[in-house]
Amino acid sequence: MYLVTMLGNLLIILAVISDSHLHRPMYFFLSNLSLADISFSSTTVPKMLVNLQTHSKSITYAGCLTQVTFFSLFASLESLLLVVMAYDRLVAICQPLHYLVIMNPRLCGLCVLLSFFISLLVSQLHYLMVSQLNFCADVEIPHFFCDASQLLNLACSDTSTNNILIYFFGAIFGGVPLSGILFSYTRIVSSILRVPSSGGKYKAFSTCGSHLSVVCLFYGTGLGVYLSSSVSSSLRNSAVTSVVYTVVTPMLNPFIYSLRNRDIKSALWRVIRRIA
Repeated sequence: MYLVTMLGNLLIILAVISDSHLHRPMYFFLSNLSLADISFSSTTVPKMLVNLQTHSKSITYAGCLTQVTFFSLFASLESLLLVVMAYDRLVAICQPLHYLVIMNPRLCGLCVLLSFFISLLVSQLHYLMVSQLNFCADVEIPHFFCDASQLLNLACSDTSTNNILIYFFGAIFGGVPLSGILFSYTRIVSSILRVPSSGGKYKAFSTCGSHLSVVCLFYGTGLGVYLSSSVSSSLRNSAVTSVVYTVVTPMLNPFIYSLRNRDIKSALWRVIRRIA
């Protein structure tokens, strides 16, 4: 699945770079989302595969901190990119005549850079919280990667403040982007319903279908991980939801966009023919 994730997202990036028809804001954001997906999976999956091959389940303290930092970085980045893509669809549907003026290259680049720097701030906050924890001895993490909430449960020091902070940051940096997406789609639906023809409504809805599917998949599995780590006592359920979130979701994103988007589909075939 990891190889499929890498290959699928790399093909999306190559298609967007090589095809001049895809040099538009929507596909610029999509290529950045694919890059975030590759990085997100690469944070946890390679170490898991090495452990399976070597029959070793150990990870160093420094390696664990690195996983926590990069996991929160790319998870936050993907969340923010989905918000930016929702705004892009809002402008495209509600103000189509001014779309290219509003979504100019400078604004698109600024949106991606701002998303990255906010995500970097989130990751550093997670790093600072976890690095302050004290552990009594070698501890066993009931997970396939270093999850901040699991580490809080294993710490010997008082973690009540850290628990409050980590769930507060989760609510802010997860809830605010989701609220932005819901606001954008409320405006989009309101605008589409005013379109007189059914064909026009279908065409407008079809441009949002792929993005909406990815949003539901990402936030649905993310909410599952969040709830399973804080509410459920089942380690198996927590591990399964985490695998779906970190491995399956990034793998499915290229398929969702390529199957539902003719431009991407034709560009991918051209890239594959050139490679072959």
